[in-house]
Amino acid sequence: MLRHLLAVPAAALLLAGCGSAEPPPPPQVTFAAGEASTVARPAQYCDVELTQCLTDVAAPVRLAVPPGTPVRVTVPPEIAQTPWQVVFSYADAAGTPTDERSPVFAPESRSDWTLDLGTPDKRLLTAEVQQYGPPPQQNPETGEIEFPIRASWVLNAGQP
Repeated sequence: MLRHLLAVPAAALLLAGCGSAEPPPPPQVTFAAGEASTVARPAQYCDVELTQCLTDVAAPVRLAVPPGTPVRVTVPPEIAQTPWQVVFSYADAAGTPTDERSPVFAPESRSDWTLDLGTPDKRLLTAEVQQYGPPPQQNPETGEIEFPIRASWVLNAGQP
């Protein structure tokens, strides 16, 4: 009888553990310039409802990007199945910074994009993949439409 009583609590513990599996790790993004590449974890990552967010200040990655070198950005299916874009900054020959962004890529439309500044006199400073969250909503205070960002992956471009 004692063996039977001990077996039941042990089975209950095993079953209880089945429902508490760790969630999968957040997706990562690959940035590549020439033959070099680096993989970034998210600097900010929120659940789908934007109710729980994690910030990782050590997540931005660094990659040497010679002036005029295109950067290939590759995202996994978890990002590609949602709207996403790349926001980037570069400096011209005089050092004047400029901020730009890629088009917003529709869900399931692509899993990579090449950031090409076009001429060797432009030097990439940063690139950030932004994954959109819930549908846009109007800000009740300003009346402007806001596009919530669920997650971001950051590249700081250095010079070789």
